[in-house]
Amino acid sequence: TMNKPDKRNALSNELVSELRDALLEADARDDVQAVVLKGAGKDFCAGYDLITAYERYDDEGAGPDPSIPYRAGAGSFDNDTWNVERFQSLPNVIYDIHEPVIAMVQGNCLAGGTDIALRCDMIVAADDAKIGFPATRANGSPPAHMWTYHCGPQWAKRLLMTGDTIRGQDAARIGLVMEAVPAEELDAYVMELARRVALIDPELNAAHKRIVNVALEQMGMMTLQRMAIEMDARAHLSTGPRRSGFKSDMKEHGMKVALKNRDEPFGNSVIELRAKG
Repeated sequence: TMNKPDKRNALSNELVSELRDALLEADARDDVQAVVLKGAGKDFCAGYDLITAYERYDDEGAGPDPSIPYRAGAGSFDNDTWNVERFQSLPNVIYDIHEPVIAMVQGNCLAGGTDIALRCDMIVAADDAKIGFPATRANGSPPAHMWTYHCGPQWAKRLLMTGDTIRGQDAARIGLVMEAVPAEELDAYVMELARRVALIDPELNAAHKRIVNVALEQMGMMTLQRMAIEMDARAHLSTGPRRSGFKSDMKEHGMKVALKNRDEPFGNSVIELRAKG
């Protein structure tokens, strides 16, 4: 459980480091045969902790967490790429462990939250969960790109090129998540799914996971992850008005004003799919 409900489980360096350690511990234990990943409180994860993230990109500052290697001077394309690669190596353990990992998504699953959820082997969302990457409007591009593999190129572009969000029930319709259920049934549904998965011998499930992951790798998935990080670093160098305006607002007025000014021009940002038939 990502257990920072007061911060809507925003991804700080500390939280992501602890997530990696917990997953590795679960993978090493004989009494664990499936992992459910969820967020405490109302939200799965509202994104990256922008305060520590912008500290990480500060040309003058040092890394906020001494346990994570850091190169000072993020104005350099290579240093920025290096720093993001080191940070993203922590949640990449979701791919690497042998245990199946099921994401249980409620409330907001935004920006960095999607970087976590979309790495999981299965994703079940509440019907009313809100999923998207609003940060693509001014901050960069997802450094972990599973969007195309889950929902195809057109929907990936639709979501990333607008920063709009989509409800869980519609995310299931486009394949972004595996399934959506009423919020009050989410916990029971996911735990029953995990129970069923755990009935299979762990050696068999490890084989199944590896086979599917190798299929994704044959489709270029791992190469794309490296490219996504480099393109995110490239996007950080943008001098366009939305990127520079957000950075200026963060520095002069703080995160609340920066987010308001970034998102306000888009108005209602929730995609509503038309009913079938």
